[in-house]
Amino acid sequence: MLRYPDISPIAFSIGPVKVHWYGIMYLVGFAGAWWLARRRAAAPGSTWKANDVDDLIFFAMLGVILGGRIGYVLFYGMSFWASDPWYPVKIWEGGMAFHGGLLGVVAAMTLFAWRRGRNAADVYDFTAPLPALGLLFGRLGNFINGELWGKVTTVPWGFLYQGQVRHPSQLYEATLEGLVMFIALWVFTARPRPRWAPSGLFLLIYGVARFLVEFVRVPDQQIGYLAGGWLTEGQLLSLPMIIAGLAMLAWAYRVRTPSGNYATAQ
Repeated sequence: MLRYPDISPIAFSIGPVKVHWYGIMYLVGFAGAWWLARRRAAAPGSTWKANDVDDLIFFAMLGVILGGRIGYVLFYGMSFWASDPWYPVKIWEGGMAFHGGLLGVVAAMTLFAWRRGRNAADVYDFTAPLPALGLLFGRLGNFINGELWGKVTTVPWGFLYQGQVRHPSQLYEATLEGLVMFIALWVFTARPRPRWAPSGLFLLIYGVARFLVEFVRVPDQQIGYLAGGWLTEGQLLSLPMIIAGLAMLAWAYRVRTPSGNYATAQ
């Protein structure tokens, strides 16, 4: 058994302004994504330029923040909104839905591709490894906030939190959806792949990781289990991702359309 460190969610204050660890984690994730995207854009044969990456990350930030928050409110927080009309804008209290953030990023990347005259699939593929960093640091922010805990357990790595030993499901997700997925996608995209393949692998890995962790993660109290005493909202939203990921990978390697992210022959 491990003891939860009870870290204050507020990193520091400047007068009346309180800076939360949750927000810092998002900034670190975006900064890391920007740096890695710049490195990938500078690789030989890349059709991306540094200023493309700068604009891309700006669009992605808007998509993640708006989509993630709107998605959480619609998928999980309608009861909170009913009791607090300002709840949707209180991002500093936590509450961001990955599935909503994904839809927001897809919309933002589609707009970016249209403005730059790029194929939208190439933009999705280029960004495929980058969200994993945000997930890694975002889940660490959840851990600091003391939210999204797992079920009561007797495993030796469980954390004592408010009198009960629980699975650190935030750390499981940080590892699987964050670190493991980033390594897999960064290595996979180190050389040219068929169009849609990186995006398909992203959906598959995330969907499987999230579906599995949901078995030990406590569902949001206001929703609970949807069916059978085990099916959660997170699993229901992840199933289409798994199916779409498999379909996209199969299509990508059947058609083998060259990616527009590389100028060299593939």
